[in-house]
Amino acid sequence: MTHPALATRTAVVTGAASGMGAATARLLAAGGARVALLARRADRLDALAGEIAAAGGRALAVTADVTDQSSVDAAVRAVHDAYGPVDLVVNNAGVMLPNPVADGRIDEWTRMIDTNLTGALRIVRAFSGDLVAAAAEGRTADLVNVSSIASHVVFPDYAVYGATKAALTQLSAALRTELGPRDVRVSAIEPGLTDTELGGHIDNPVLREQLNGMFAAMPALTAEDIADLIAFTVTRPRHVNLRHVVALPTRQA
Repeated sequence: MTHPALATRTAVVTGAASGMGAATARLLAAGGARVALLARRADRLDALAGEIAAAGGRALAVTADVTDQSSVDAAVRAVHDAYGPVDLVVNNAGVMLPNPVADGRIDEWTRMIDTNLTGALRIVRAFSGDLVAAAAEGRTADLVNVSSIASHVVFPDYAVYGATKAALTQLSAALRTELGPRDVRVSAIEPGLTDTELGGHIDNPVLREQLNGMFAAMPALTAEDIADLIAFTVTRPRHVNLRHVVALPTRQA
């Protein structure tokens, strides 16, 4: 159902191939926004774009890797060529690779930092000019960074993941001081246990079983729960900034 606060918006969602990104893209498109879907898996993006179009929405599949600057540059050109400037950015791409720090997994550390932090910064750099321009024209402009409760809740063996998310939440706060005075809203969304593909990349069998045990012990949030929260956040009146939203399963809280 079209939402008047979304019908004129042009959105970019990273990590749109699955989970929270895909759910958010679906919901924004259902509200009437044009949505650029950014992720690495082209087949997933094409399928989602087709699904959105079949439901009467507008979506553009853009294969992009946020850890690769040239890939981001090409994605920006594709989005601008198809839709022009954007006014809503959801920085959702992320990866969670837990292991004890003593294991020295530099490969995992680099991937998490490059995706969760530097990748988010690349997207901010790419589209902040659009957001500032939209706000200057009197339109609503949003940057939503999907962080995690791991930014402030300590979990053993998740030190580097938690550090990247703490950095993203801190970045969001700092960006508000730069972009808020220019009428661009910046929001950090911090989900707790959420049922997505995020845990599928864990190569430590003990930690994988531990995570599965958490899902067995309590009803988790769904990707759609977080999408609903993001959609609510970006449809407030433009003078209202929900700056930091923490969402937990009731039993985890």
